[in-house]
Amino acid sequence: MNYRHTISVLVNNQPGVLQRVSGLFGRRGFNIESITVGESEEAGLSRMVIVTTGDEKTLEQVSKQLYKLIDVIKVVDLSSNPMVARELALIKVSAEPGARPEILGVVETFRAAVVDIGPSSLIVQVVGDSEKIDAMVELLKPYGIRELSRTGVTAMIRGSVK
Repeated sequence: MNYRHTISVLVNNQPGVLQRVSGLFGRRGFNIESITVGESEEAGLSRMVIVTTGDEKTLEQVSKQLYKLIDVIKVVDLSSNPMVARELALIKVSAEPGARPEILGVVETFRAAVVDIGPSSLIVQVVGDSEKIDAMVELLKPYGIRELSRTGVTAMIRGSVK
């Protein structure tokens, strides 16, 4: 059975590492739902957080293949532990002045924020788990989404577990 997996991959911060990691997924026929990459707590190392789907055997194979890449230091299946996962989305929505109070009600309900106001649009920033982002997008669709940009998931294991 296919499950959604959130994988943390600690890598050397070198040119081409992202391409090699994503290429490995592509060659194996796995889809990357989202990938975020940024500096880690250790100088010279970056952390990739990859969301993908597959069964446990598939995940085990991906992990083994990742370790074969020279710049990969550590691979952790975050989703096998209690974790905190967040995503950020910027949503530009059509918003004529008459519709703004309704849209602002949605923004407030989701504890989101309006980060830009134009003559006929608003840009809303929302942070949360992917389901929250999806729900906000659905509620804003009737107003007309002009543009949508999502960061992809970033995550950490809860508590003191390493």
